[in-house]
Amino acid sequence: MTTPFQRARKPEHKEQRRHDILNAAATLGRRKGVRAVTLTDLAAEAGIHKSAVLRYFESREAVFLLLTADAWQDWAAALDEAVPYAAGPQKVAAALADTLADRPLFCDLLTHAQLTLERGVSEQEVRAFKITTLDAVDRVTDTLTTAMPWVSREQAIDLIAGVTAIAASLWQTANPPDTLARLYAEDPALAHTPIEFAPRLKRLAALLLAGTTTPTEGDPSQKHT
Repeated sequence: MTTPFQRARKPEHKEQRRHDILNAAATLGRRKGVRAVTLTDLAAEAGIHKSAVLRYFESREAVFLLLTADAWQDWAAALDEAVPYAAGPQKVAAALADTLADRPLFCDLLTHAQLTLERGVSEQEVRAFKITTLDAVDRVTDTLTTAMPWVSREQAIDLIAGVTAIAASLWQTANPPDTLARLYAEDPALAHTPIEFAPRLKRLAALLLAGTTTPTEGDPSQKHT
């Protein structure tokens, strides 16, 4: 989105420019995949020169890292609405999978956050990202332990780590680049079994939850020994 002013001088114009850059990154990330988006792409989509992008963000990675932090907060809020109180593991697994499937950009960003994004920014930027992300994890932990009182906070944090790591990996497998997609189509013997992202994530989340629940699903009065 091109802003109606050439050089942002007023505070509200500067805030709008930052917003435009973030929107451009989100749009391109969904369209091309995060890994393929360059600083030049961001600038073109936002309607500014790439040097202008660097007046607001220290690097391309900083833009996407902020999007990742915002996406963590968004997911935490969505999950709080999606998980009913005193829910059984199957309902929680479904809520985890469905809310992630509804956020493809977040799943893609999860892949790149630690691999590249955190490594392309300053210590200050990483600190801000970690604080925001840990707050989101704490919110998700509250949601999970309220819905499943027999699950400890440590188990909930492990579940969050496991589910998001699986989601990041499954998303890449379910959405291969064009070269791999063509190869799989031409030679099925080389292809990974095509996966449906949400159903498989739901099954794997349920398996993770099985380690925290009793054989009688949803019974909080007993624990695995």
